[in-house]
Amino acid sequence: MVDINYRLKSEHVFDKILLQEVNTRLKSIVFHIDVNAAFLSWEAVYRLAHKGEKQDLRELASAVGGDVTLRHGIILAKSIPAKDYGIKTGETILEARRKCPDLVLVPPDYHLYEKCSAAFLEILREYSDVVEQYSIDEAFVDMSGSCHLFGSPREVAGQIKDRIREELGFTVNVGISSNKLLAKMASDLQKPDRVHTLYPEEITRKMWPLPVSELFFVGRSTTSKLLSMGIRTIGELAKADPAWLKCMLKKQGEVIWGFANGLDFSPVLRKPMANKGYGNSTTIPFDVTDAETAEQVLLALSETLGNRLRADQVQIRVVSVGIRYADLSYASHQKTLQSATDVTWEIYEAACRLFGELWNGRPIRHLGIHTGQVSGADLGRQLSIFDELDYEKLGRMDQAVDGLRKRFGADALMRAVFLNGPIDHMSGGIAREKCHVDYNESMIREK
Repeated sequence: MVDINYRLKSEHVFDKILLQEVNTRLKSIVFHIDVNAAFLSWEAVYRLAHKGEKQDLRELASAVGGDVTLRHGIILAKSIPAKDYGIKTGETILEARRKCPDLVLVPPDYHLYEKCSAAFLEILREYSDVVEQYSIDEAFVDMSGSCHLFGSPREVAGQIKDRIREELGFTVNVGISSNKLLAKMASDLQKPDRVHTLYPEEITRKMWPLPVSELFFVGRSTTSKLLSMGIRTIGELAKADPAWLKCMLKKQGEVIWGFANGLDFSPVLRKPMANKGYGNSTTIPFDVTDAETAEQVLLALSETLGNRLRADQVQIRVVSVGIRYADLSYASHQKTLQSATDVTWEIYEAACRLFGELWNGRPIRHLGIHTGQVSGADLGRQLSIFDELDYEKLGRMDQAVDGLRKRFGADALMRAVFLNGPIDHMSGGIAREKCHVDYNESMIREK
């Protein structure tokens, strides 16, 4: 905080008030807003308000989960009553049903979730022009320059929380601190529908007693390593020798030591950072055992991936293919192209070559294409006498197809190879069935 006391010599009451206001404005104030059980809450509100549902999913042992028949059978969100049965986000539906045979399961509707996300972000932007969407159900807000217009940080956080509940029907947690890390940790302290502070002076009391697994960026594998090193709480991690942690955990050791001590210098960003790579993958509803079908999947992934590249006006130079086999083992292979590209067919050709070099003939469960070395699309293309295809012409065709699909829908144009076949012609990302839900089939039936 900048000390401006030397500028304010007068003892006049007005000067004291001015000093207090300026010092308050100079403090860094960051909010983290996290929707409570987002997908399930949004489903519950929509069904109650628009579909005539009689029961609130949030009050039942319920969950949002994928379709087991399409191999999307994991729990995406669960209610508090479901949590009481030990059901966890990310576990399989079969595991969840073993814990709670009467679990109410509803399919996800990502089209609905995108609308709900946009609605709560719109409210946040009424309080600050510096809002960073962290995920579909989380956002950071830099309130440093605007908090004084609405009240104290806790009062403003309460206003935001209550407005979202009253206007949109779902609840959020709001964490308040001086940086993003501590604000995020604060929002997780106790749920739902709460406001929590976690300022640097509160770290030892509120954060250090927590299990080390609760620290941001500490996943299951890192937790196991830390436990084996005798580190069980965030406080023990904070007091550990950072050189020892770096020796044991490499760069991550330094990072999590800093986080345990509340150190984070990343700013709240108005605009998301540019992607360092683009990826697309899909879990196939059946085991693929022949190259022809696998190549159809790669073409469908290339269609979606190429469309994203052109929409963002970027090109890529590195292409990687990943295969997950039926036994869940994984293998990948990559190559660098001669020229950066956003042409669907060129990406597809590279993916097929990589696949041919990588595949060992075993049944395939999941395929993915990932890219790197992203650059702007205005750099031009290095022509080569070895080019067998007119990539400039293919690029113009891609642009025309993108325009038609944007205007008339993704299914307006489809390659003939996908007609009447089992592969979606634009695979990957959010699956089609997760964006269009038949609510007449998924309403809760009273027993």
